Amino acid sequence: MKRLILPVLAAALFAAAACGTGGVTSPGAATSSQAATPPDDQLDTSATVDVRLVLEPTSLNIFATSGAALDQILLDNVYQGLVGIDTGAKDKIVPRLATSWDISADGLTYTFHLVPDAKFHDGSPLTSSDVVWSLRQQIAPGSKAVYGANFASIAHVSAPDPRTVQIGLNSRDTFLLWNLAQRGGIVYKQGTDFSTLDSAENGSGPFTLAQWNRGASITLARNDTYWGAKPKVAKVVFHYITEPSAANNAQQTGQTDIETAADPTLLPAFTGNGDFSVLKGTTTDKFTLAFNGTQAPFTNPDVRHAIRQAIDKQSIIKAYGAGTAIGSAVPPQDPWYEDLTSIDAYNPDNARKLLAAAGYAGGLQLTLDVPGIYPASITDVLVSDLKQVGVTLTVRPVEFQTWLSQVFKNHDFQLSLVDHAEARDIASYATPGYYFGYDNKQVQQWYGQARTAASDTERDGLLKQVARQVSQDAATDWLFLAEADTVVHKGIYGVPQNETSNRFNLSALAVGK
Repeated sequence: MKRLILPVLAAALFAAAACGTGGVTSPGAATSSQAATPPDDQLDTSATVDVRLVLEPTSLNIFATSGAALDQILLDNVYQGLVGIDTGAKDKIVPRLATSWDISADGLTYTFHLVPDAKFHDGSPLTSSDVVWSLRQQIAPGSKAVYGANFASIAHVSAPDPRTVQIGLNSRDTFLLWNLAQRGGIVYKQGTDFSTLDSAENGSGPFTLAQWNRGASITLARNDTYWGAKPKVAKVVFHYITEPSAANNAQQTGQTDIETAADPTLLPAFTGNGDFSVLKGTTTDKFTLAFNGTQAPFTNPDVRHAIRQAIDKQSIIKAYGAGTAIGSAVPPQDPWYEDLTSIDAYNPDNARKLLAAAGYAGGLQLTLDVPGIYPASITDVLVSDLKQVGVTLTVRPVEFQTWLSQVFKNHDFQLSLVDHAEARDIASYATPGYYFGYDNKQVQQWYGQARTAASDTERDGLLKQVARQVSQDAATDWLFLAEADTVVHKGIYGVPQNETSNRFNLSALAVGK
């Protein structure tokens, strides 16, 4: 929006509080609730809103390209599925292109009823045939769909009429609705050439892709023919600013109206300032220290446990500025969350004993590959803590694209640090081919049983067992769960507050006159 004089945002301020065990409050920060959006006649519906994001996607082909940076801007906004997620209601499944759905008594048939008059951006009607075609692309042999494996339970998809879709399963799938709410459930126009999606999208969402200035920004424009409630802003420009101080400066000088993923240590510049509010929310951002479990020395569990016990998570959280220690790959908003911070709790004395038992009493040298977008304060603590137990850590910052190729794809690393922002991604630990190479047959069995469970309660119990076993095996280490700190200029309404790094729904965004 790039203007400094706006109506005052009336918001109540509350004392900051972090959830879960080991939470550390952001220094000097206040938590703001958002004021109700004014009536339409008090809004500037021609406004452009400028938003700071951190990580730019490498491609806009959401069908075949990995990374939460794509989901963050395109899900809900440009593309939609049958169902979606309400991140403000503990990730409740909500209707999108389907108004409702029915599940058969045996859990093997899902029937979805589509909204009337839905259209793609090119004006063509969206029908059940498009839904069927899209899902078949996910499950087709040799499909390049990033999350196609999530739909392995689907036996067949059919369209009894233009507004009805039926999905038949080989076996019960307690994750089906969740997976349909992610990018794998996107409905494309039948016949879409996915190789063209970098330059030409044809979604059904409230915004269209207007421009991509590679290395700088991505612009979305209001879809004035949207089948649902029309957006209340004309454009949204996502500015990719990786450096925290530069992002703060952009927010303070009016270059951006919304700063997501604000550095918690820099929030005092905004608190107590009537021109801004600071929104705090939940995240699924699990800062994960991964061991290459297929290579020595990490094939020895004593080494993995020693490294976990050598790291003081509270020191890392304080250095970062805010966060919560969780002890597992599960954030508190997931139904199968359990506080597992007592497993491999900070104990440098025992860490030394474990390293000695593993044959490294004389010391150990390791390398850590980490995307350069993360603050050095995290790795500084890692270097210091590991040095105290005889581990010399060499930190190697890399470009995120390099990390994707070298670490994620080629598994060429010893230690890696990355923010696993994807929601409900515990399946990674039941996938031996995943980049950290964790392979536990019991975990895989429990996960499979959870997927075919007769009830959500049974599923949740099994996934608690999975999370506990993964932690007991020291498959990886979880340094902390980040919190969502979003700085908003006054006069901006309807800003997403929770889980903003993996989806950023713009449908309620508005600007006061």
